[in-house]
Amino acid sequence: MSYGQGGPPSQWDPWKPQSQQPWSSGGGSDSGQAPDWAALAEASETRHKRRRLLFIGGGAIATAAIGTAVAVAVVSANGSNQASDPSSQLPATAGLPSPTGTVPSFAPTSAPPPLDPKDFVSSAQKDRAPLGPDVLFPGTQLTMGDTVYKKGPTADTRNCASAAKATLPKVLTDNGCGRLLRVTYTKDDVAVTVGVAVFDTEAQAAKAKQQADAKSIIKSLAGGGVKEFCDGAVCRSTTNSYGRYAYFTLSGFTAAKNVTEKDKAVFSTGNDLAEFTFRQILRRGEAQASAAAEE
Repeated sequence: MSYGQGGPPSQWDPWKPQSQQPWSSGGGSDSGQAPDWAALAEASETRHKRRRLLFIGGGAIATAAIGTAVAVAVVSANGSNQASDPSSQLPATAGLPSPTGTVPSFAPTSAPPPLDPKDFVSSAQKDRAPLGPDVLFPGTQLTMGDTVYKKGPTADTRNCASAAKATLPKVLTDNGCGRLLRVTYTKDDVAVTVGVAVFDTEAQAAKAKQQADAKSIIKSLAGGGVKEFCDGAVCRSTTNSYGRYAYFTLSGFTAAKNVTEKDKAVFSTGNDLAEFTFRQILRRGEAQASAAAEE
């Protein structure tokens, strides 16, 4: 068998650049052989498949390399091969503010108890304010609600028994009354005399109030345009005390007639003057307590 010029044909390898594809005989013609297009297409397809495999494999290797690089970067940033922990980024204990170290402390304080006004009218030692009929009963008239009472004569005696009647002189003397202040108020034909007995202590005044009975009355005080009243006629009387003061009222008609339970004007007049006397003694204590608190 003759292979023609150049010796036997070389084996064709599509992956070797120098290899040549064999030419098929085309009916024994010497003018040249046509390429095998089917074989070329198959070889090209094979090359494309190998390239895709190479790309896929290379991508996986690259991804793994990137992941490793990230892991190494994280480890390097945290140091000591420790995983990232948010608590490890907090400052040390010494750098944190102490919950109690900077809290200001205050010494306990308490306001002084308020002064009791009654204390200043319960003993002669504390009750040092000026005292007299015109101090307790100032002005020329007194208004209680809608009623206006006209102020009449006043009196101030150191002999308490001389300004009292019936059983009251003994009560005042036995308990050490040192002064008796009196004032009279009028409204129409009704008159009332208020008597304030002054003692050294609250206990003396309270005892005088306790010992007084229905016959313990003060003398009515007339004059200065006020007619005599409650001199032989039945009148209404009251007795009370506050602090070192015992106070009494005697109410009746200036026409020298007896007072009955139906005479509401007499009762209301006596009640108004007794209430006003209590308020004046209380105000006396409040004024002295306020002055002492400002010292």
